[in-house]
Amino acid sequence: MLSDRFDDGVLDPARWSQSYGDPVEQGGRLRVPCTTGYAGARTASAYTLSWAQVSARVYPPAAGGGTTAACSLLVLSDVGGTDAGFLVDRAQGAMGLYLREGYADGGALFPVYDAGAHAWLRLREGDGSLYWEASPDGLAWTVLRTAVSPAWASHGDLSLLFEAHRDAGASDFAELDHLNISRSGGLRPLQRGFAGPGPNWRMTSTVAGG
Repeated sequence: MLSDRFDDGVLDPARWSQSYGDPVEQGGRLRVPCTTGYAGARTASAYTLSWAQVSARVYPPAAGGGTTAACSLLVLSDVGGTDAGFLVDRAQGAMGLYLREGYADGGALFPVYDAGAHAWLRLREGDGSLYWEASPDGLAWTVLRTAVSPAWASHGDLSLLFEAHRDAGASDFAELDHLNISRSGGLRPLQRGFAGPGPNWRMTSTVAGG
């Protein structure tokens, strides 16, 4: 569905059509300014969370003298304030695990942020449940929160937002790498009507980014 390593130095304007605040590709990563304003890299509204996952290596901004210095990785519905995902705040040393409606989530969890254990973040949906997961290496994942999937998770017009903001202190940036939006399943054998080996078929197409 979308795979981007950010290696070609150009942020694709079609894939990231709703971005703001001058995000760029630099040093093989997606870089979003972290200032007292707001900046974000946001995809087109063309994705679904149904039986799908969003994973990435996340590099939060430094505290830099602020009481808030945060980046968020969110899947957005087409209704403002209705979303799901992660917020990482280095200044407060905490993460927010959100499933919001009307910009609020009474069930949000706020684990202590561990730069090693939480280096990779993944939001995954399957069988009617959402899973917030973290990993030190992108291979072994730990579930941090579960919730019943909202109805909008199955919509086909969702977008991904990586945003950064601070309340004070030195301007900095947040970075993202190895972004993958994919469906469950991978490769499966093609069903054939006769004996003999056959090719594999991919369940969903993948758009490879730079």
